[in-house]
Amino acid sequence: MDRDKKLQLRKSVKPYEKSELQISIIQIINTLIPYVLLIVTGFLVYDISLVLSIICGTIGAFFLIRSFIIFHDCCHGSFFKDKRANKILGNISGFLTLFPYEKWRREHITHHATSGNLDKKGTGDIWMMTIEEYKEATPMQRFMYRAYRHPFVMFVLGPIYLLFISNRMNAKDAKSKERNNTYIHNVAVIVVYGLLIYLLGPARFFSVMGPVLFVGGLLGIWLFYIQHTFEDAYFEDETQWDYVKAAVEGSSYYRLPKLFQWLTGNIGFHHVHHLSPRIPNYLLEQAHNETPPLHHATTIGLKESLKSLKYKLYDEDNKGFITFSEFNRRFAK
Repeated sequence: MDRDKKLQLRKSVKPYEKSELQISIIQIINTLIPYVLLIVTGFLVYDISLVLSIICGTIGAFFLIRSFIIFHDCCHGSFFKDKRANKILGNISGFLTLFPYEKWRREHITHHATSGNLDKKGTGDIWMMTIEEYKEATPMQRFMYRAYRHPFVMFVLGPIYLLFISNRMNAKDAKSKERNNTYIHNVAVIVVYGLLIYLLGPARFFSVMGPVLFVGGLLGIWLFYIQHTFEDAYFEDETQWDYVKAAVEGSSYYRLPKLFQWLTGNIGFHHVHHLSPRIPNYLLEQAHNETPPLHHATTIGLKESLKSLKYKLYDEDNKGFITFSEFNRRFAK
């Protein structure tokens, strides 16, 4: 893709970089309200059936994902035209999904600015080693990396670590505004969750919130993983890195059934989102459909996405991911 084509592609998606107040309000009504109602209903039916509480929590997990997408759009300033409105709703939806607004906003913007850049990876990304980095790693570093990339660690332990440890701590270089926002967020979570556990009892509380947070966290990590981990995903050194190519060739189009597309807030159109983060979630599909060059993005279905679990190391020479087994075959002494 030459320079003129890249400029034209950026220009082509500009018309979709607009929030529509009516649609945003409808999304609040059909997402945040059902999310809270499912949790409340789960608490209320606990005395009737534990299974019903767990079902409410499991369904609520999908609405947690959708609520997170609203939070995500607020962090990009794309959900409302007004900056203050994005900040207010971002903090509210961040509380509901256990993500501190200022901390995650900075990390995620950094992710967008460096996605696919091998010299700047690490902030807001899933840990990924190149073949050369893995070859030079110590035995302990290799062990830690292999453990990290194991599906049990990433998708079972990962949600627990993300929601209850990583999201609770500030980065060392965080400024006071970000630090204070995280502190306030943490206090609010401790007070509200502590009060609910005290009033409802641990069993009732976790019968609902356990599935909500665990299933929601697992799905969220999976979506983020598949969006940037596929066989020929784009990665380049700083000198060769290009923003547009990183967006279109380094982010997948995760083609989901319509119901799951709705529940995940259209985030499967991740190539469109990375090309233009100011497009709100409800216009991503339209931008994709009406911009022919975007149809060439890597398309992954549910079945194909499971194959991505085997990809562990990035091969800079051949521009693609390989498995640990392939690494062992190629570099075994």
